[in-house]
Amino acid sequence: MKKFTALVAAGIVASATAALAGPEIVDGPGVDPTCFAPWSEDTKFFQWEGREGPFKIAVVNGFVGNTWRIQMVKTAKAFAEDPAIADKISEFRVVSTGTDAPAQLGAIEDFINQGFDAIVTIAVSPEGFDRVIRLADRNDVVLVPFDNVLDTDAVMQVNEDQLTMGRMWAEFTLNELAAKGVTSGKILEVRGLPGNSVDRDRSIGINEVLEASDGDWEIVSVVGNWDDGTTQKVVADAIAVHGEFVAIVGQGGSNGVIQALMDAGHPWVPVAGESENGFRKAIAEYSDEGLKGISIGQSPGLVAIAMKAAISALEGNVMPQLISVPLPVATYEELEDGLNYWSDLPDNFFTVNEFPPCGVNISGPAIMSQSETDN
Repeated sequence: MKKFTALVAAGIVASATAALAGPEIVDGPGVDPTCFAPWSEDTKFFQWEGREGPFKIAVVNGFVGNTWRIQMVKTAKAFAEDPAIADKISEFRVVSTGTDAPAQLGAIEDFINQGFDAIVTIAVSPEGFDRVIRLADRNDVVLVPFDNVLDTDAVMQVNEDQLTMGRMWAEFTLNELAAKGVTSGKILEVRGLPGNSVDRDRSIGINEVLEASDGDWEIVSVVGNWDDGTTQKVVADAIAVHGEFVAIVGQGGSNGVIQALMDAGHPWVPVAGESENGFRKAIAEYSDEGLKGISIGQSPGLVAIAMKAAISALEGNVMPQLISVPLPVATYEELEDGLNYWSDLPDNFFTVNEFPPCGVNISGPAIMSQSETDN
């Protein structure tokens, strides 16, 4: 009986120890704040127990059906081979699981059970990750959502401010319409992939600014999935049904917006969009004819910052729970070939992949030479 009691007690201690694994909440500041900037003054700080590398790192993507996701996967592979970080990685895996949340959760669990040290992920949904967060903590695995982040402060996350991005798009649009003396009309909102926090937060920002303005706007909303082909079709359909728009605010698939306008013979209007190279080319070429555009980039290179943050955490550094990456903005007045767009690169190349404060600079050729397939 004494032996049994001792075993039970030992089991309770072991269970409590396992439950307490994962990051400790500590005081800031964190390491390298110019790169890993806290989201706000209220952001808390994490610290994992440091360990010796090199490390096993996995990227668990969800949807891979648009050019942004494809370039993100290629960027992750290119960064893993970069001399600045390659010697810190012993094994690197990338998988894309589609839009099914259970499939993504299952892939994350599988990598945890295989003994991977860190898992970087774009969440299919902002909710439903509690189980894998607990499993990661029990196994001392650093889980880093980025881009489409989770509605929780229980994990370290990397993102740009999507709400602010939506507001900036709408504010630019209203300013350009005001400059033309336009105070009413139809504005087309092109949304992203349904169910993602990025799409949700951007749309909230867009609509709160438009609704607070003095203009008499009719907002028409379509879903483009951040994909050029899908966006081109839904914008073309919207023009066919609703006629002319006074402006377009698009979350992504911006090349598709431009092509749909050209195909329909629609007059150039202010267009807010993402950082696709073709979109920036079009703004530079047609701004004098009325295509007054703003391009704000949600860079596929965020995956590199997330990977760098994961390795820093594994090394025992103090890290912000939510890391803020500045918004890279370029308007029609600021575009310059060879600086923030490239006439010799494909239209579907996303232009922002350099983060000087983090020492991350991934060249276009290095990215484009990679494959988007799982490895």
